[in-house]
Amino acid sequence: MPPALPDRISTGVVGLDEILSGGLIPQRSYMIDGRAGSGKTILGLHFLDEGVDRGESALFVNLEEDLGDLKANAAALGFDTEAIDFLDLSPNADVFTEDQSYEVFAPSEVERESITERIVEGVDAVDPDRVVVDPLTQLRYLTDDGYQFRKQVVGFMRFLKGRNATVLFTVQDTPSLPSDDLEFITDGTIVLGSEAHGKSISVPKFRGSSTQGGDHAYRITDRGIEVYPALQPGEHVGEYESETVSSGIPEVDELLAGGLERGTVSIVSGPTGVGKTTLATQFMKEAAGRGERSVIYLFEETTETFLTRSRAVNIPVDRMIEKGTLQVNEVEALERSPQEFARMVREEVEERDADIVMIDGISGYRLTLRGEETTMLQQMHALGRYLKNMGVTAVFIDETRNVTGEFQATMENISYLADNIVFLRHLEIHGEMRKAIGVLKKRTSDFERTIREFEITEHGIKVGEPMSNMRGILSGTPEVVGRRRERGDAEECPEDR
Repeated sequence: MPPALPDRISTGVVGLDEILSGGLIPQRSYMIDGRAGSGKTILGLHFLDEGVDRGESALFVNLEEDLGDLKANAAALGFDTEAIDFLDLSPNADVFTEDQSYEVFAPSEVERESITERIVEGVDAVDPDRVVVDPLTQLRYLTDDGYQFRKQVVGFMRFLKGRNATVLFTVQDTPSLPSDDLEFITDGTIVLGSEAHGKSISVPKFRGSSTQGGDHAYRITDRGIEVYPALQPGEHVGEYESETVSSGIPEVDELLAGGLERGTVSIVSGPTGVGKTTLATQFMKEAAGRGERSVIYLFEETTETFLTRSRAVNIPVDRMIEKGTLQVNEVEALERSPQEFARMVREEVEERDADIVMIDGISGYRLTLRGEETTMLQQMHALGRYLKNMGVTAVFIDETRNVTGEFQATMENISYLADNIVFLRHLEIHGEMRKAIGVLKKRTSDFERTIREFEITEHGIKVGEPMSNMRGILSGTPEVVGRRRERGDAEECPEDR
């Protein structure tokens, strides 16, 4: 049997506890590293507030920020500052206004003893279960050199741990004063990063246990810090029955040998205006009749536009929403990380039992990544695999570039992710614009390899018989074959001979 994990205490941040395999190991010290404004103090307040909720004593040792500002900011985020004890060691106005005769001497010669005495008195008075020191690096200015600083910090941490306290201390890296020398005294390190593509969180060190790998993200909101762990699809497996999901349109089902299988990923591809979203929503309309719940994530159009267009083609989206069988979420891609979006999807699947999930479309979703193509493929693969493991029917909408001309199965090179690929095409026939539908790929069964005419009317979707009398359909400019040309003469087509 694998060794049992040590008891854990919550950080107060659900997503962070998930990354830490349950939380922090008590009576140890942990370093929170990050630039100014990254949320280090907020994370510390979460930690203390969680302790207060559990009936524990909490001490905040403040070495830098004005205490009034600190409490006001904490209260604005919903933290109970009255239940937290604050030991304020930050400089006050007297440091600037009063004539301090020892300014020419090293601070350690005058201030170190005073600071130490106040910390000991504060800890004795509170006897805290949880302690936050913010920022510990301020103590660097009270010592003569790096060795003395590290010696003082080790003693400080041992003193707190000797009182059975769990300690978080913050540090701020600067080019002139890096915090690498503090790594050795910590039992764990949590790094808050702020990059061009968004805020990231990582745990490069955690003694006594493994942590969840991957690229994690976080956001600072009016409720504090929200952490979004990287999606680990292998950790999520749902129970479901293998069955076929019908579109409700016999001809579409014939193309797909019955429909889409539950727990598969399908890509509906085609150029703009060809009807991709409408076709995918048709599956949701049919699912609503069975009492199933569907969720749509709109990355490229507004909710009102989607609803208006659906009503116009006889898809009763208003009734579906009213009955709870359809949820429409408009997503602003540039405001979301892929980890945050994955958390949104997980909540719909795990907490509200979504049966069908549609992402409309892939190019909009890609904007959440703001990274390299390999990152996009990894994130999409993880999301698709998760939905399949949970038995959800996933539909990704992919807009191809060419309205007519050279055929493209998908635009984002993700065809390998799909169990099913349904394509739609614009056609020009005798100077008239028409549409066609076909199936390019189906992993779970055979499928019809013909191409049929596709039409969207005020009564809904209509799909015709196979267009077997035409060739060159995928080029967008098909030619009629298999009968005499309509030119008023008796000349035959080469294929008729």
